Amino acid sequence: MSAPRLLAVLVAATLLTACGGETHEDLRAWMRDQGKNARGKLDPLPQIKPYEPFAYNAFDLPDPFKPRKIEPTKSASKLAPDLTRRKEPLEAYPLESLAMVGTLEKNKTMYALVRTPEREIYQVRAGNHLGQNFGVITGIGEGDIKLKELIQDGAGDWTERSSTLMLLPADGKSQEPRR
Repeated sequence: MSAPRLLAVLVAATLLTACGGETHEDLRAWMRDQGKNARGKLDPLPQIKPYEPFAYNAFDLPDPFKPRKIEPTKSASKLAPDLTRRKEPLEAYPLESLAMVGTLEKNKTMYALVRTPEREIYQVRAGNHLGQNFGVITGIGEGDIKLKELIQDGAGDWTERSSTLMLLPADGKSQEPRR
């Protein structure tokens, strides 16, 4: 073997023997000192309760998450609307979307001018229907339309409600109908 090669082998062997001894002895001593005073305590595991099955007995009750529709009652209520009557054009709109824009008088009969959301103008008089709640016009004044609406409550009974559609102010901003 040549001298440079022999020298390289000796240096490598010396380096390997230096790595083989006990190292980090100071770290190991510190860990032993810290562990002397440590007294660990574990809480006992909680008692596991056995499963108790629940018997569901409400199959005959209505499902609260299923939408229900109120069915009209078959009673001969005087307030029940005539569902066979042909609907008038202004019954297709909610009352809040209609606006009274003026009045006119023909042959001593007072008419109101009502504007739809599509900007169409209709002439209406007492007895015509308005809105989606079976509203019937009971009177027309210079600045308002008075009507009676039929509303069905949660029990299916019909109740009457008075509403007023006010004349649209000159600024063109619509007002909510008064009830």
